[in-house]
Amino acid sequence: MANKVIIIKPLISEKSTKMAENSVLNQYTFVVDKNSNKIEIRKAVEKKFGVSVVAVNTSVRPGKNKSRVVKGRYVHGKTASIKKAFVTIAEGQFIEGFYGETADVEEINA
Repeated sequence: MANKVIIIKPLISEKSTKMAENSVLNQYTFVVDKNSNKIEIRKAVEKKFGVSVVAVNTSVRPGKNKSRVVKGRYVHGKTASIKKAFVTIAEGQFIEGFYGETADVEEINA
C-alpha cells in the first residue's frame, strides 16, 4: 500500500464543535479519502494525534447539481462528493490543534 493521505482535513462546523466539546460524545469530524475504510481511518487518527479511538462512523455526502449563467448561456455542473468520518475517542482524551491556532475559547472571551 502506497502512502496515501487518509485524513484530508478536519471538518469545522457549529455541530462538529459541539460534538467535540461534549465530554459524553467526545466525537471529532474529519473529511477523509473516499476509498478509505473505517480500519484505515482509525489507524490514521491514532497515529497522527496519539489518541485511542473507540469508534468510527462514516457517511458520504453526494455531490449536488449546480447551474449558472455564463455569457448568456447556462452552464451545468456538479460539486464533488465528500466522505465524512465521525471519530469517537476514549473518555478523558482530546485532540490538540483540532480547532487551529485559536483553540482556547476561554482566552478569546476573556
